[in-house]
Amino acid sequence: MNQARQQQSELTIGRLARATNVNVETVRYYQRIGLISEPRKPRHGYRKYTYQTVSQIRFIKRAQQLGFSLREIADLLELGDGHCRDVRMRAEKKRDKIDKQIRDLQALQDTLDQLISACNSGKDTHKCPIVETLLEQDQ
Repeated sequence: MNQARQQQSELTIGRLARATNVNVETVRYYQRIGLISEPRKPRHGYRKYTYQTVSQIRFIKRAQQLGFSLREIADLLELGDGHCRDVRMRAEKKRDKIDKQIRDLQALQDTLDQLISACNSGKDTHKCPIVETLLEQDQ
């Protein structure tokens, strides 16, 4: 690849951030924790990032949307291609964790619905059922 074409395929940190819809500080943070590599700084000018880094950051953001932590994403990136079984097992584990969180949230919602219904019944105007229930759980 000639030098002019190579320079076109490289991005400054600001352009990288815009291309991936993240903040410049996010790019720097990903570098500090080792999710993406920091290009060497030339003697004159700015560090240049390749479009591969754009793909890496987009992967990170998509994985976060699926509920993976940055530590888990680092593990996925380390595994890379060719380890489908390991990646699938991690995805299954994440799905199971999310299923449990959904069940826990549903139970919490059911409890709140019961408390709100008790409050709406208006049977006891001196005491709020929600406050009373929360006070009871502290004892």
